[in-house]
Amino acid sequence: MPNSDLRVPDASFVLAERLRRSPKSFAQLAPDLTVEVKSPSDNLEDLRAKIQEFLSLGTKVGILLNPDERIVEVYNFGQEAIILRDGDILTVPDLLPGWEVPIVDLWPLEFD
Repeated sequence: MPNSDLRVPDASFVLAERLRRSPKSFAQLAPDLTVEVKSPSDNLEDLRAKIQEFLSLGTKVGILLNPDERIVEVYNFGQEAIILRDGDILTVPDLLPGWEVPIVDLWPLEFD
């Protein structure tokens, strides 16, 4: 991170024009997109605070996947979260034009 913090999201994306060469270690920048996936031991408020920290350091979009509730929260700096549920489509048009995924496809398959 630009503030020398070594926190990392579960997944991240950096636009190619911002990272022309892969660093040998962690890049000292905020990714353009961060993704956090809630595990059974995670606290939702802690994950939301982590996403807000990334946004305050320059991340454009933060996504929180909550498989327990089957909800996706999409964060943009200074805006309210957008809540997506099964039946909705996740897109990130400013960073990934044309990319989309149905929310229902994000969850593990259930077998009888």
